[in-house]
Amino acid sequence: MANSAVRFGLIGYGAWGQHHAAAIANTDGAQLIAIAEPSEASRQAACEAHPHAVILADYRQLVQRDDLDVVDVIVPNRLHHEVATAVLSSGKHLLLEKPMCLTVPLCDDLLRLARQKDRRIAINHEFRLSSLWGKVKELVDAGLVGEPRYVLVELSRNPYRQGSDGWRFDINRVGNWILEEPIHFFDLARWYLRSVGEPESVYAAANSRQPGHPELQDNCSAIVHFTGGAYAVVSQTLAAFEHHQTVKLTGTQGAIWASWSGAMDRTRHPTFFLKAFDGQNVEELPITRSAGELFELEEQIAAMVATVRDGRSSPCTGQDGQWSVAMCLATQMSIQTGRRVAMSEIL
Repeated sequence: MANSAVRFGLIGYGAWGQHHAAAIANTDGAQLIAIAEPSEASRQAACEAHPHAVILADYRQLVQRDDLDVVDVIVPNRLHHEVATAVLSSGKHLLLEKPMCLTVPLCDDLLRLARQKDRRIAINHEFRLSSLWGKVKELVDAGLVGEPRYVLVELSRNPYRQGSDGWRFDINRVGNWILEEPIHFFDLARWYLRSVGEPESVYAAANSRQPGHPELQDNCSAIVHFTGGAYAVVSQTLAAFEHHQTVKLTGTQGAIWASWSGAMDRTRHPTFFLKAFDGQNVEELPITRSAGELFELEEQIAAMVATVRDGRSSPCTGQDGQWSVAMCLATQMSIQTGRRVAMSEIL
């Protein structure tokens, strides 16, 4: 299918699903064929925005279509395994929002099914495709810092939007808040330190700004130790304002500092910078392509087109997605038990 468009189905047309639909529609080599969305109001919005797409109420009808190559799944966390299983079982490639699933065994189940069906799984950890956060990885891989030894990934932002029908504030539907957003930063930390080993253990602490809801961990910090001796600090607060993310990474020879700020996470007008120290000089490096969730989503759709056309591995595979889930679950266990948790207890 080298010269033909990759045909997408989309399941979920809520606040974030709308951006996925727009990214698919605007990506060269991608064609938005069908959208499934249970909300009547959202289906109407989808009809108006994408009049050439088939709009369905039931995702089961969508996955059974024979005119789709890949299905992009944007549904609440607790539905990921159910919907992703239906997609893979129908013989289609899968682009799945994080978290991959709510447990490691459910991730294993999807990986096994993908192998059986010879289909690709891509997890939407879109920061890997960022002009800013991706440049940090390029500098590390180029040896600018020497051997990486430490990375801080930190987020300070306003409280979460509740989500459709308040699902994000219902712990039974969200799984836990560590799986909701810090998961991106655990993925970045593992990605940056991949050359020196895999996560070995996690020690974490968290609390809530909401007295009646201690399970909703607005403030969360974790130290992740890696097999090669490096470690990462992943820290987040949802009790602040606007949206500000920082990465600081040091190695045996140099250091990197990257920062991104916006009024909200989904802004097209952020401010950001990247500074690098090679052991002698500090240089602010230009970022010629804008950074932010919306831009990175567009890159994710383009990468999925390339994955389906060429059969190459996705930027963030199902195995990567499973690691991210495992680190979040180890963090949750550490918070609950007050002890350092070995990754071998989770994986």
